[in-house]
Amino acid sequence: MVQAIRFNETGGPEVLRLENIDVGEPGPGQARVRHTYIAVNFIDIYFRTGRYPLALPNGLGSDAVGVVEAVGPDVTGIAPGDRVGYLIGPQGAYSQARVMPADLLIPLPDGISDSTAATLMMKGMTAQYLFRQVYPLKGGETILYHAAAGGVGLIACQWARAMGVTMIGTVSTDEKAAVAKANGCTHTIVTSRENIAQRVRELTGGKGVPVVYDSVGKDTLEASLDSLQPRGSLVSNGTSSGPVVIDSQLLAAKGSLWVTRPAMMHYIQPRSHMLDMARELFDHVLTGNIVSEPQQTFALADAADAHRALEGRRTTGATVLVP
Repeated sequence: MVQAIRFNETGGPEVLRLENIDVGEPGPGQARVRHTYIAVNFIDIYFRTGRYPLALPNGLGSDAVGVVEAVGPDVTGIAPGDRVGYLIGPQGAYSQARVMPADLLIPLPDGISDSTAATLMMKGMTAQYLFRQVYPLKGGETILYHAAAGGVGLIACQWARAMGVTMIGTVSTDEKAAVAKANGCTHTIVTSRENIAQRVRELTGGKGVPVVYDSVGKDTLEASLDSLQPRGSLVSNGTSSGPVVIDSQLLAAKGSLWVTRPAMMHYIQPRSHMLDMARELFDHVLTGNIVSEPQQTFALADAADAHRALEGRRTTGATVLVP
């Protein structure tokens, strides 16, 4: 038996409960992983509140690192004692241990600690697919990135700097602006007192940017569209403030703009591609281009408090649970 966070109904953080569950032995193609760190992501809140429906009761979380305890039949490339991480698969990462499909596990290099890896699996791989696949940056571009002091944002700041990309990042406070700049964000816009689109035009000599990466959604949609150059691209990679609804005529009126709503699942398969993505990310960490550690740590039993902090915008960088 192990302890895990479960919920029987959707709602606020109070629906999360610590329970004892039976993990069992891994079957064919599976491995049992004992977690050392569990990442908390904003998408977890979508599942908890019911924005993304789940069959209930259920577990929560899709992103963790740990050590392989056992493997089932027909598993190759993963062995007991291996340090691994994962970022996709069934919900249930908020637990001391769990059984996972072995082909979803990513081996961790010796030079990367478990705590660092916990901030990289979902968040670092998200930065990879946004910058290298959804709208591939080549270097030299000026971009707008929303929530630059968030878990993905701080990795994106460093990745942009490593590529020679000028990043304009939005943040909610001056304190978060300082954190984003320290991580490589070239310019910051404090949304509580600055007009986003106006500042983008000022910073780009009136031209606007070719791409906006927007994980906020409803509240920043108009500013994102108004910040783009003609034929620019809005990458709508999150909806923390609410869903995005766009009239296609508006896209034409604002400059024949492109909009995409990418999902990690469509950019991470097959397994060989997922491992290549991870290798590129890990190389940046091992060479010092990206430095990442948890900024907020909660006990597994305090998962509800972690959600309150995230929803209350009281966090910077990555938040993790420790079993």
